[in-house]
Parts: sequence; structure tokens; C-alpha cells
Amino acid sequence: MNRQRFWPFFLALFAAELAALLSFAGWEADDAQDAVLVNDAVQTVQADWEEMGRHKNRTRLDYVVIDLDGNVLFQTRPGLSRSVNEAVRHWDMAMDVAVGGAVVGKILIHNDSARLFWDRKEKTTLFLAGAVVLQCIACIGYFFYVSQAIQKPFRRLKGFAERIAGGNLDIPLEMDRQNVFGAFTESFDMMRSELKKARRAEAEANACKRELVAKLSHDIKTPVASIQAASEVGAALAADERARESYTQIMQKADQINALVTNLFASALEELEQLSVSPAELDGRTIKTLLQQADYLHRAAIPAVPACRVSADGLRLQQVFDNLFSNSYKYAGTGIEVTAAKEGRFLAVSIEDYGGGVSDSELPLLKQKFVRGKNAKSADGAGLGLFISDSFMKGMGGELSVENGARGLKVTVRVALSGSSQ
Repeated sequence: MNRQRFWPFFLALFAAELAALLSFAGWEADDAQDAVLVNDAVQTVQADWEEMGRHKNRTRLDYVVIDLDGNVLFQTRPGLSRSVNEAVRHWDMAMDVAVGGAVVGKILIHNDSARLFWDRKEKTTLFLAGAVVLQCIACIGYFFYVSQAIQKPFRRLKGFAERIAGGNLDIPLEMDRQNVFGAFTESFDMMRSELKKARRAEAEANACKRELVAKLSHDIKTPVASIQAASEVGAALAADERARESYTQIMQKADQINALVTNLFASALEELEQLSVSPAELDGRTIKTLLQQADYLHRAAIPAVPACRVSADGLRLQQVFDNLFSNSYKYAGTGIEVTAAKEGRFLAVSIEDYGGGVSDSELPLLKQKFVRGKNAKSADGAGLGLFISDSFMKGMGGELSVENGARGLKVTVRVALSGSSQ
């Protein structure tokens, strides 16, 4: 039930309940009898007094006819008052029956106002109970709607924001354009796309910078090598000790310049190793949630994870799984098999695609910087996913291994078990 239908229905039901309650609160038991009907009953009894055996009730009232000795001469139904005293206790009406000017008996007219009152009360109570049940059902339905249409999208958005904050811009945000937040989530995914473009442009700029540093280091090392060679010759041919010392200083400075150029090239790669990892104790069930979030194309059947507690950084572990699924999507494009089991002091999670794997010569290189397999072709990437993932796992006290499985490339993430689960 959506909100456009819920509130009118809820308000209408509330108004009906309020009207029924006010009506019920204003009801009073009416002890008065209809005088016309009472008179009709008395007249018919008096007319038939001599032949009460043939008397018929011509009104809707219930009554009992007795003579002066208390004998019952007629009754409309069983269970009515059979004496004047009993009639008084039940608030029934007792009228004299007169024939020829003399009182010959009594007609005891049953007072049914209490029954009518309780009938009305019962119907009102049933109506209010039914209305309350409908309200409960409506509230449960609306709670379910709020959970699915509002809370669930916001939970996805929270996980999405954590990935963006962690630098993972490859996983799109699942959207439902029919949802009330459809346009809102679409805007967030557009932001992710734009950030990814900016990140790609930044990576290209950094690659150009590294290439420039490499070229400059090569170009600088060439004349420095010439200076070193000339200095060595000058030192060997120097006529006095002072000149020899000068040439020696030149060689030392050339060595210093060569070391600085080497450090300059190495510093361009150091930023990849500066991402912090903060392990904490997590419930093993969190692993299944991370895997489900990483498999945004739903190509794997995520298995149950053994009950345990692990030591891991949830954000970094999510990035590891994101990288592995993203690589499988890009390079294999097949279904994915996921397994999870305890192995000694680790929880081992294996992710294998059906892409046929890579050559044995490439396997040892896949976790190095800027190394991509031959099957990468034109797929977007920088060859850093497995390198960063391996670095994260080492920071968490775990391991990441790459091998060719039975069907394709198999990557196993071993997450360290906490002390209580070993």
C-alpha cells in the first residue's frame, strides 16, 4: 500500500471508528414500551379472554397472560416472566385484563430494551474490533512499504557512500526509478560516474607524470654518467693531490645526483602503499553481506559462511571483494563460483570464474604493480587491483593467493580468524 492510498484509507477508518464510538457513548437503554402496541395487546387479550386457547399474538411484543390465581393462560414464547413478582424484577410491564368491568387477570409484557441495547453494543464492539484489525494490517503494510521503499534504499546508499569514501568507484548503485528516491539515487550514481571520470583523468595525468619522471631520470643519468667517467679520467691523470681531490668530489656529487634521481622515480609509486588498514573483530556473517554487495551483477550464488569471528577492516575487505568481482566481470564475463570454509587460523573465501584462467608464466606477476594479463585487451584498468588487494590483506594479517582453478582464474582471500574462533 503506497502512501497516496494509505493516509485516506487510514483517516476514513479512523473517522468511522470515532463516529461509532461517539454513537455508542450516547446510547442509553430505553425502558419505555410502545403505548400503542401495549394497548393493542391488552385489547386483543380482553377480546379473546373467554377462548384464550385460540388467542394469537397480533403485535411484535412478547407477553404472558395469567389469571388471578397465577395460572398461565397464554405465552408468546418460553422463558418469559410467569408472575407479577418476577415481572417486576425483570422490569417487565404488568397490565390488568378487565372483562365486563371486572379484573380477571394480568398481561405481563416483556421489556426487551436491554436485549436491544446489548445487541447494539455487540455489533458496535465487533465493528470497532474489525476496524482495529484493519488498522493493524494497514500499519504493518505501511511499515513494510517504508522498509522496502525508504529504509532499504538508504541502507544501500550508506554502503555506496562508504565505497565512494574508500575510493571504489567501479560498483554502480542499484536503482529503482519507480521508487520515491529513484531520481535521488540516480543523481548519486551520476556523481559516481563523474568522480570515476575525474579519477581516470587524474590517473592518466599521474601516468604521464611518472612517464615524464622516467624519461627525465634517464636523460639526467646519461650526462651524469659522462661526468663520472670524465672525473675518473681526470683523477687518474691529475698532476697533484689537490686536483685529484677536486675530481673525487665531482664523482661523489655525481653519485649523489644519481641516487636522488632514482629516489625521485621510486617516490611516484609510494602513494599506492599509504592507504591505512584498521582491523577489528567482525562477525563471520558480515563476510556474506560484503560478498553480496560486491556481486552487484548477481552472477554468483553466495554460500553460507561458517559461524566464526574474524579480524578484518570491513571497508578494506569490501574493496578487496569489489576488486575481485569487478575483475571477473571485466576479463571473464562468466558466472562465478564462491566457496567459504575454515582453513586453520583463516576463513578462506575462494572466488573462481569460468574464463579459462591465465598462462602459468603470468600467475606470479598478477599481484605486482601495473601488471595486467594478456586477456585484459582493451578493458578499463591500471593493473593495480590485485596489488592493492594483496596489500590490504597483508595489513589485516591475512593472505591473497592467485591460481588457475578447474574452470578459470581462482583467487582465494584468507581472512584471519579472531582468537575466539581459532
